[in-house]
Amino acid sequence: MANTKWALDPTHSEVHFKVRHLLVSNVSGHFKQIAATVETDGDDMSTAKVHFSADIDSISTNNEQRDGHLKTGDFFDAANHPKLLFEGTKLEPVEGENYKLHGKLTMRGVTKDIVLNAVYGGMIKDQWGNTRVGFEVSGKINRKDYGVSFGMVSDTGAIMLGEEVSISANAEFIKEAVPAA
Repeated sequence: MANTKWALDPTHSEVHFKVRHLLVSNVSGHFKQIAATVETDGDDMSTAKVHFSADIDSISTNNEQRDGHLKTGDFFDAANHPKLLFEGTKLEPVEGENYKLHGKLTMRGVTKDIVLNAVYGGMIKDQWGNTRVGFEVSGKINRKDYGVSFGMVSDTGAIMLGEEVSISANAEFIKEAVPAA
């Protein structure tokens, strides 16, 4: 079967995260600059191989001081590790449009296997003749697994930031045109 490539439509895609702050609320943010491609056998999404990256310097939590701190070695260490990477290796059907997306997440130079929940939004031809697919992805990681332990306990003994980070993404992909033979 022919290999099909899908390119991320960044104007209809987003990646968000949130973490508990002082165990009473959540702080959330997103990456303004993301890139992704998907490769499938034909149009069979169950064969999807995902390649995703986010530019750490594009992080936004709606607070410039906090964003600057997140880029330091206390958190993402953008100077030494400018990108967050995800390589999806398997899209496992669960039930209906629900899947488990297996892959490797690399952050701060540490790579770990993770499994995310994925909901397939469907495939459609748009008004310009492009084929589009959409996914909603969610999951959780433990930031300590990636060497991020800053803020676990404050000087007063209070837990400043939770270990668990929730991830959510909405992604829309456009099928790339096949060159004429």
